[in-house]
Amino acid sequence: MAYLIEKTPKEIKNLIDDLNSGPIILDVREKWEYDICHIENSLHIPMGQISSRKNELNKNGLTIVVCHHGIRSRIVGRYLTNDGFINIMNLSGGVDLWAKEIDQTMSKYV
Repeated sequence: MAYLIEKTPKEIKNLIDDLNSGPIILDVREKWEYDICHIENSLHIPMGQISSRKNELNKNGLTIVVCHHGIRSRIVGRYLTNDGFINIMNLSGGVDLWAKEIDQTMSKYV
């Protein structure tokens, strides 16, 4: 049985930098949030569309789920692991913490 793995922004950044083929960075926020800021090359599927669009994801590949603070992405990550996805990570602290620790040029919102 797969479990959702929590990773900090620094751990995720190191993982992305170290991998030969990048993971899917799944951003589950609403469009208006994604339009303000997002991690480069992320796939945008709002939380409400995950069940109908999960076929766009690789059940065996590494998927890093992202939202604003890490709460919605944790819910989506648990949903995906319960649905048979085997390599799901949640970005703890979300893009808000990513903007503070990794990319200080990224726009922020409340």
